[in-house]
Amino acid sequence: MVACLLGACVSCNDDGAPEMHNVIYMIGDGMGLAQVSLLQVAEDYRPTAFDRAEGVALIATRSANNRVTDSAAAGTALATGTKTANASLGIDTAGVRLVPMTECAQRRGRHTGLVVTSYLHHATPAAFYAHVSDRREDEGILRDMAASDIDLLIGGGRSALGGACPEGGTWFDAFGRKGYRVAQSPEMLDTLSALPVLAAVADKHLPRAEERGDFLPRATRKALELLSADDAGFFLMVEGSQIDMFCHGNDARCVLDEVRDFERAVAVAMDFADSHPGTLVVVTADHETGGLTLPSGKDDFTLPDSGVEPRFSTGGHTASIVPVYLYGTGADRIRGLMDNTELAGRIKQLIGE
Repeated sequence: MVACLLGACVSCNDDGAPEMHNVIYMIGDGMGLAQVSLLQVAEDYRPTAFDRAEGVALIATRSANNRVTDSAAAGTALATGTKTANASLGIDTAGVRLVPMTECAQRRGRHTGLVVTSYLHHATPAAFYAHVSDRREDEGILRDMAASDIDLLIGGGRSALGGACPEGGTWFDAFGRKGYRVAQSPEMLDTLSALPVLAAVADKHLPRAEERGDFLPRATRKALELLSADDAGFFLMVEGSQIDMFCHGNDARCVLDEVRDFERAVAVAMDFADSHPGTLVVVTADHETGGLTLPSGKDDFTLPDSGVEPRFSTGGHTASIVPVYLYGTGADRIRGLMDNTELAGRIKQLIGE
């Protein structure tokens, strides 16, 4: 059965509910429950995009060989539905190549995209296309990126992509030979009008949130515009990469800036889902970083307000469970406390693996 909703033709199930057409997978790197709570406190509990969620779940984050995961293993679990050892990307513990959601979407004829504020060959984005035993294998990761045929890549990494490619020229040249439109500055983002696109707009990671302005929500909006230009459907992963980086540095002010920036990108995605039936937005984290807590500033709870003092217990990652926020078509199909691999498996089923 096919129904025309808001000007777009969307396939429906027998019960009239739209089928899955688009998936927007949003990962706040290092974003645990306390990081989301930090934003709530700072906003004086005014509604945020997280509060718009139509469903909420929780996931455990351990890797195959450690109760505390790194971003490579966690990214692999979220991208493929299979656990691996810390530092590995896109392969299991036996070295077998895993299939990420991007490939599942491509097999269904859908467009694919990645938008991040880290460099594009960093652990989380690389988990959606790379197959290497060590996240530091930059050349192998860049090779896999060029071979992935992902339609849209927006983030940093200009220096690495400007390096020599084994097939001649630079990696930018390699993408150009495949027909990609290449952008190397944030200002060029608005000039992109058709897929495929490679926008590496910073030498390494993008500047921190207060310096890069609205880049992440703007890049998310541009990605959605390009990926939805036809009726093929799409899979888009958006990462708030630097929440993790400032949690490592125990910098609460910058963590708040990064969570707020990520939340604005989440709002863009949810607004898109509102106007495009058949779109599922999944917001989660790969792990928690920093062991952040939000204790009262004073122990006297008879006071009208004792303040809140963000405190970190580590400069590394933790074993804490992390949240999942669901919005749009299929939000009611994912719920409960689960492993990160189970979350990925359910999304892959919805994509039509």
